[in-house]
Amino acid sequence: MTQAIRIDIDNQDWLSGLRSFLATVMEKTEIEAMLVPTRLAVKNRIMPMLVSDPKRLAEADPLSPAFPINGSQQLARLTRLPAGGRLAAVLRPCEIRAFNELVKLNQGKREDVVIVGLDCPGALSNTDFRAFVDQHETPDAATQAFCAAALSGDPSNDAVTLTSACRACDHPIPDGADIAVELFGSDPTDGLTARARTEAGKAVLTHLDLPPAEAETPQRKSVIAAILEQRKQYREQMLTTVAKATGSIQGLSTYLADCVNCYNCRTACPVCYCSTCVFTTDTFRHEPFQYLQWARRKGGVKMPTDTLFFHLTRMAHISTACVGCGQCTNACPNDIPLSDLFTMVARHTQGAFGYDAGLDLSQRPPMCGFKEEEYGEVVGME
Repeated sequence: MTQAIRIDIDNQDWLSGLRSFLATVMEKTEIEAMLVPTRLAVKNRIMPMLVSDPKRLAEADPLSPAFPINGSQQLARLTRLPAGGRLAAVLRPCEIRAFNELVKLNQGKREDVVIVGLDCPGALSNTDFRAFVDQHETPDAATQAFCAAALSGDPSNDAVTLTSACRACDHPIPDGADIAVELFGSDPTDGLTARARTEAGKAVLTHLDLPPAEAETPQRKSVIAAILEQRKQYREQMLTTVAKATGSIQGLSTYLADCVNCYNCRTACPVCYCSTCVFTTDTFRHEPFQYLQWARRKGGVKMPTDTLFFHLTRMAHISTACVGCGQCTNACPNDIPLSDLFTMVARHTQGAFGYDAGLDLSQRPPMCGFKEEEYGEVVGME
């Protein structure tokens, strides 16, 4: 079977070449519909769209720095039950990892879906993206300018300011995809490579009748190594700063002081999947006399209440599954750097269990099984 194919590019236009490749996938394989970031007619905004007509892929823009939503939630909705046809999805690496976590939690299925992943140069915040795209004559020109800067081969290129989550990300390669489109280290004049990572990916590439591609180049490996090293340096500095700021209850309260209990972070989080959250039930709909009692006892009580408890509960619930996509920060109306905090907590939690969220579909999530001899130093049974 075909391991890798070359995507020809005209005039160094990666976006047009990628659109043509995706349309070919739909036309020559049994793909009924494809979930892909697509430009909307209103305000040139980009959102995931389920496309059934290959001609509509002329509006797709998976290379854009827009990241308004983690598409794993939408793919989970489409695969939770049989959809009546085979699907494909174009996802960022963090979206793939989040979807894998949802699959482990029985919220979606990998059967009958082909995942096309792209090397991820990162994304801008919603606010920065709107400002960035408005600086260019067309949305396509904005995407091309972003790719030229972010994929220049110089990891220190600061022509665009990525989100903190993207600058700290250590998994920008779509290892969990069925087909991986290689951007890092690629020369636009030589085209792009789409490489199969699974048997399902090989089967798709075999039907495309496109020219074979070469093996991974040393240049690609060196570019990836440079990107990972720069991100490691940023991540270590960021984690140190957050740990220092939140190392006490007072520090954590200060860090989260701007929280207004809007719960946007919970809604935007791809692995926070409970249909009913305890914080929207009567448990936290306190009676008026309770507020008055608290105020009398303390001399005053901050309103709204339970903000710190909400975030502590979220940390306990999802830190083992957090993939560091940054959507919690992106959704916060008061710009609290929630992603930095949750990345720090997830590092500790997942490290304690020897677990990397979403990387290995066969690895069971922490606390989903029982080991007779585990954490003896904690329970005093050494």
